[in-house]
Amino acid sequence: MKVLVVDDEAPIRRFLTASLTAHGNEVRQAEDGGAAIREFTTWNPDAMILDLGLPDQDGLDVLRTIREFSETPVIVLSARHHETQKISALDAGANDYVTKPFGMGELLARLRRLFRDFTDAENAVEDGSLRVGNLSINMAQRSVELDGQSVRLTKKEFDILAFMARHPDKVLQHSQILEECWGQAYRDQTHYLRVYIKNLRAKLGDDSEDPSLIVTEPGVGYRIVSNTGPD
Repeated sequence: MKVLVVDDEAPIRRFLTASLTAHGNEVRQAEDGGAAIREFTTWNPDAMILDLGLPDQDGLDVLRTIREFSETPVIVLSARHHETQKISALDAGANDYVTKPFGMGELLARLRRLFRDFTDAENAVEDGSLRVGNLSINMAQRSVELDGQSVRLTKKEFDILAFMARHPDKVLQHSQILEECWGQAYRDQTHYLRVYIKNLRAKLGDDSEDPSLIVTEPGVGYRIVSNTGPD
């Protein structure tokens, strides 16, 4: 696997490079945002490990730039521990978030999982789409239409909807959705999920008081209903 390591601290870059290389990966380094974007566009890595505290620009800006043209897996590696900062990184397109100090074994495991999931997705039918009730979900274009009208979703909102749509009428536990869309470290963070489900319902015209599309299974999780019309 080709991994781009972006961090302004040389000791961390050296440590990550040595560890990743020892596990059979090819590694390149960047010490700031500008170098990160240049390396990414010219080298086309399979994954990126990104620090947020870069000297020339915030790592979130680098992530947003990358997400304009690539869905390559990105793990944010940062000393920022506050919940809102983690949410901002995930909303900007990060696939996972690891706080410093970190264990190399855990980081490697997360990297392998992300790359495996990304490869599986690339191997899926490229022009595949799903229909759930009045919804049409284009997996390749990451677009959603409701009754033929385009619906703008954030990356994470789309990830949640697409995951649920792949399992219509099945009760998905909170932890299942969280692990699929955020990563294993977030499987207990149900407050993340409640906020996103609320936003999804609003954008999809699903009554939050009496939802008919994304139904709450109290204490368990959520279920997307494949037929919301009359019986």
